[in-house]
Amino acid sequence: MTVREIRIYGDPVLRTPAAEIEQIDEGIRALVDDLIDTVKLPGRAGVAAPQIGVGLRAFSYNVDDEVGYILNPRVVEVRGEPVPTGEGCLSVPNLWHEALRHPYARVEGIDLDGQKIVLEGEGLFAQMLQHETDHLDGVVYLQRLPKEERAKAMRAVRESEWF
Repeated sequence: MTVREIRIYGDPVLRTPAAEIEQIDEGIRALVDDLIDTVKLPGRAGVAAPQIGVGLRAFSYNVDDEVGYILNPRVVEVRGEPVPTGEGCLSVPNLWHEALRHPYARVEGIDLDGQKIVLEGEGLFAQMLQHETDHLDGVVYLQRLPKEERAKAMRAVRESEWF
């Protein structure tokens, strides 16, 4: 079991769009194992590869006792107007803010056999899909906050012990 260290806001890997996975090999299989081991810790809904320092399009999830992963995910559909949704991030420890998220999301990608995967859902699952694919696009949830809330969040980041 390899639980990987989470990269913290300010690390350039979190602001860099992740590369497509072009070949599934033992390195990618090991990455998926590490992502799954890392997301299984209590209080974690998702972990994107950039959060463990790997600039590839992959994430793991752990929502409502469902643990899994997806490679090369892309959001293909969202439904409903974005609404303020309480959200935190392992890469922005101990902060919680109201990010704008759609109530439904659908993501398509592949598994380790190269077969198509579709993940979709509402509520926390939809929020996780949007949050993790944002990480793969180099977006941290703080960028999704309304202007005034973002200013408060950035002040809290600057004042935090970990920044």
